[in-house]
Amino acid sequence: MADRKQGNERGGGWLSRFAPGVRKIVSRRDTPDNLWVKDPDSGEMLYRADLETSLWVTPSGRHMRINADQRLRYIFDEGQFEPVAAPDVPEDPLKFSDGKPYRDRLQAARKAAGRKDTMAIGAGDIDGTPAVVIVQDFSFMGGSLGMAAGEAFVAAAREAVRREVPLVCFTAAGGARMQEGALSLMQMARTTLAIQELKAARLPYVVVLTDPTTGGVTASYAMLGDVHLAEPGALIGFAGPRVIEATIREKLPPGFQRAEYLQEKGMVDRVVTRPELPSVLSNILSILMDARNASRAA
Repeated sequence: MADRKQGNERGGGWLSRFAPGVRKIVSRRDTPDNLWVKDPDSGEMLYRADLETSLWVTPSGRHMRINADQRLRYIFDEGQFEPVAAPDVPEDPLKFSDGKPYRDRLQAARKAAGRKDTMAIGAGDIDGTPAVVIVQDFSFMGGSLGMAAGEAFVAAAREAVRREVPLVCFTAAGGARMQEGALSLMQMARTTLAIQELKAARLPYVVVLTDPTTGGVTASYAMLGDVHLAEPGALIGFAGPRVIEATIREKLPPGFQRAEYLQEKGMVDRVVTRPELPSVLSNILSILMDARNASRAA
């Protein structure tokens, strides 16, 4: 027994003697902590690589939340696009603190999400159709609408006008950013004016509502599109269902504020699965652009 123990110590264990370097390969430190992801619906453990291949749509059909970088790669042809920079804005103009300074919250959010703010903009082809796409990243402070997000939206709209291509907006937000007070609410008006610039240029504006789209975003640019698409199961509304139930003291209908319910009521034009989105968007955009070009020619 002692000889076996000494042999293991000298040789690093029987596995290492038969396959040198195996210990390093299978080291616990080299094993990703997020190799498996739990399905929120079934509780089943899903292999992360399989989820990435399926565009983060689970076998149960749940469209899991994805970040802005993933969204841009999935929507553009071959994942190729030209990033469009958003203007810088003053940080913490109100010197706000809710127990923690807003500047510190921004720094923490940037470190966690790996981006400067919630919006990301790209220009490229969607199934062969040129477009500018702006994506709201819920992982950055709940996709909250602040000055940076408003400036990014205006920049995206003007880039679409400059290129004479449609604008597609993927929404995902919990509402306005309270740390910026009235300055965040002003972005509802500014983004609305940016959409008017698109309309003046007769360029299509298409919105894809993802989970969740709520608050001031729903009360502004999320509901001003020429066409409104939504991912399956997305929560879409102004106030959340629990707030509404507490206010009216009534039980809401099944599926209330979900994409399918809103399609049935006419608030959403079509519910589209994530793998279908590029082709569906391309068809819609090309039809709208053909109509625009025919009108201009006439």
